[in-house]
Amino acid sequence: MREKLDINTWIRKDHFKFFSTFEEPFFGVTVDVDCTSTYEEAKEKGVSFFLLYLHKSLLAANRVEPFGYRIIDGEVWKYDQVHASATINRPNGTFGFSYMDFHENFEDFRIEALKEIESVETTTGLIPSSSGENVIHFSALPWLNFKSISHARNFSHNDSCPKISFGRVREENGMKIMAVSIHVNHALMDGYHVSQFVNEYQELLSHKTQELISG
Repeated sequence: MREKLDINTWIRKDHFKFFSTFEEPFFGVTVDVDCTSTYEEAKEKGVSFFLLYLHKSLLAANRVEPFGYRIIDGEVWKYDQVHASATINRPNGTFGFSYMDFHENFEDFRIEALKEIESVETTTGLIPSSSGENVIHFSALPWLNFKSISHARNFSHNDSCPKISFGRVREENGMKIMAVSIHVNHALMDGYHVSQFVNEYQELLSHKTQELISG
């Protein structure tokens, strides 16, 4: 479901109109997160670490309202849920785009996501799955401990979907640390909202899934 925001009464009206005129309205930050607890949880449960931290990032994004804002035909729409369009790496070194529905429950998300991953891995095309505007573009670079990242952009396409990338997990003082890059459209949100996402994501990463359910 989605609803249209009234730009004229929106508190960010001036910000939206200002940044909407930019050829490149996206800004990005790269932060380190402590994923020790989530890494251990994945090992204990025998589940994919990638899917577990991806699910927690979706949980965080769905709890920060501006991550559900999209610009469509010059108007701002608010989606009640956002899903994942994630790159899936294949054994032959290529990748394909996937579409994964968001589910509040990790096991429900995991079951559907594994089917999608298998579908992408058994094809050779770049875009075997279709997705709409209410997605976040995810990518994982588990080989690189990057400090910053940029994205290929088609400036003739009015893109407003957030882009989140995950780096290689490294050891620091007995902790598992991972770089996370977040790029968002400045017409829809500011650094304050990105910080809300980062704080929410770190909180989720620091607790095991069963603790989140029971808490």
